[in-house]
Amino acid sequence: MIADLFKRLMGEAPQADPEGDYRLSLAALLVRCARADEDYAAHEQAVIDAILMRRYGLDGTAAAALRARGEALEAEAGDTVHLTKAIKTGVPYEERGAIVESLWSVALADDDRDHMENAFLRLVVKLLGVNDVDSGLARQRAEAARQG
Repeated sequence: MIADLFKRLMGEAPQADPEGDYRLSLAALLVRCARADEDYAAHEQAVIDAILMRRYGLDGTAAAALRARGEALEAEAGDTVHLTKAIKTGVPYEERGAIVESLWSVALADDDRDHMENAFLRLVVKLLGVNDVDSGLARQRAEAARQG
């Protein structure tokens, strides 16, 4: 128990992503985004599943299983830096805008832009190395998709 607490406090890096394509890291980051406002609701989980299905061509069962693995990784990952580093180093910049858009989709899922979600997204965008213009465009795409 003390060892687990120590690992969480020290921010020990999670295990490497066995998928090699950063699916698990993205799933964990989407879950962390949904949990940023301390209200991890079923509709946010559904949005995460839809994102994983669309991005990776998964069926509903496989997407839910990946989200569940992401929930476990998110819980063990000490800080957001470890989750974003795996994505930043392995995903080309051109694709990171789509990741930011996905994160905005999760944050906007409950029709309430909480200040904690906004702060989380500002941090993640910087950690992913996405510039402010591309981040703003990603948010606009997510908002348009939500209303469309």
